[in-house]
Amino acid sequence: MIDSHCHLADEVFAADLDAVVARARAAGLGGALCILDASSADEAKRAAALLGVWPDVRFAVGVHPHQAGPFGGRGSAAADAVSAAIDSQPATRAVGEIGLDFHYDFAPRAAQEEVLASQVGLAAARGLPVVVHARLAEARTLEIIGAEGQGRVRGVFHCFTGDADLARAVVDAGFLVGVGGIVTFPRAAELRDVIRQVPLDRVLIETDSPFLAPVPHRGQRNEPAWVARVAETLAGMHRVPEGEIIERTSANFRGLFHP
Repeated sequence: MIDSHCHLADEVFAADLDAVVARARAAGLGGALCILDASSADEAKRAAALLGVWPDVRFAVGVHPHQAGPFGGRGSAAADAVSAAIDSQPATRAVGEIGLDFHYDFAPRAAQEEVLASQVGLAAARGLPVVVHARLAEARTLEIIGAEGQGRVRGVFHCFTGDADLARAVVDAGFLVGVGGIVTFPRAAELRDVIRQVPLDRVLIETDSPFLAPVPHRGQRNEPAWVARVAETLAGMHRVPEGEIIERTSANFRGLFHP
């Protein structure tokens, strides 16, 4: 089992990282993809410590749309920062998380689009997949990825919460759908209906730790071990053994990220 999206280099895990990793291994996790902020030297240091504790972890490095503001008018600087971060961490397997967030608009939309475009171009040049964050901007995100990636960039739309039309568009564009703890929420029946329509060979499971803890852990700090609850929920939705979900999503992860 693999957690395809977590933030284990976040400072909230610094005090008990060994215990968090031990619980992940005890839950059957064989690895995880940890997301890093390309502009954070502190996260880079914590990533090195994480790799020492959990050699099977891999990384995605990017400039999140929330942090795009300082790069407005100089998108290439964002790509340069990501490129340098990739070079300094050999266990990097993707560019991300990158994208557009027109819900919070913590950065000007023009800056978000410029930074996204530059990072997709970098992913294409490096032959790396992308980890996508898109909120109220999914169509525009796909448009930019298609244009800047020239049809060569693939990846995953993480923490997917869109409708059936968006799911089809994501899959048709060659991307995978990241399913997290929200799918376990009692009021997420519509999302479960959408996810049920996504072919299992296009699904990844994730926690987005420390955020969005699944049932029955809502309100707590999320952690990779709890990705098992997502696998369990998917198994119930598809009426297949949980082992099949774990096997399929792990194979999908390996096929995309080549860990």
